[in-house]
Amino acid sequence: MSDTVRYERDGRIATLTLDRPERYNAIDGEMPGDLREAVERADADDDVHVIVLTGAGDAFCSGYDLERYAEAPRPTEGSQEMPWDPMQDYRLMKSNTEDFMSLWHSYTPVVCKVNGPAVAGGSDIALCADLIVVDEDAPIGYPPARVWGCPTTMMWVYRLGPAGAKRMLFTGDLVDGSEAAEMGLVWEAVPGERLDDRVDELAQRIAGVPRNQLMMQKLAVNQAYENMGLESTQMFATVFDGMARHTPEGVAFKERCEEVGFKQAVAERDRGELFD
Repeated sequence: MSDTVRYERDGRIATLTLDRPERYNAIDGEMPGDLREAVERADADDDVHVIVLTGAGDAFCSGYDLERYAEAPRPTEGSQEMPWDPMQDYRLMKSNTEDFMSLWHSYTPVVCKVNGPAVAGGSDIALCADLIVVDEDAPIGYPPARVWGCPTTMMWVYRLGPAGAKRMLFTGDLVDGSEAAEMGLVWEAVPGERLDDRVDELAQRIAGVPRNQLMMQKLAVNQAYENMGLESTQMFATVFDGMARHTPEGVAFKERCEEVGFKQAVAERDRGELFD
């Protein structure tokens, strides 16, 4: 059992729960590996036909625990002293990307139940699932696209196409679940009080299909995206993520976080005031 991801199985359904509710399930140094371990555990269980991924408490995942990473003085994980070594950063972040992508590579279908905010790195995790069902009021987006980040899984373009991905990543906007469904970013948005029942209904329907049939369908669909260059896209995106944290603007943002705290620096960033 891990400290950050709770594992439960009920019949043919394995439920994985991101379990840091006091930090809105923010990603720490252990969560990516714990997630992968839980996915692989479910995938290896012949009795599991579908995986449901969700978050404990009021959030799905609020992204990386940036109060920890952004406010701590350099050097810290993801923010090196200058000059920086891009390959050191790449090894760190590509490892996390591969852990998140265990959802994609799992032979077992994954339904992601977004019960609250799925922001920044939290959206990276959610978008690696096969089907995403969200609370219609839950915000999703990648605000660090404005400064200090690039989504390492880069699943935005594969779900939205180039124009939709550019709209989200040029602005760093958050959209609610209803708009995310209209855009095609997620499969379905439902009222919060119906979310559990709708995900259970979908998971039970999938669970009635033989594991080998599910595996064939998932491999065939995923291979189309692999042929489009998904791995190459993620390599560049992960390198660019490290670059974004070490550009002059990225360094200035980090210094501002240390000076006034992450929340105030983010508010200034999102108002477009930080680099006036």
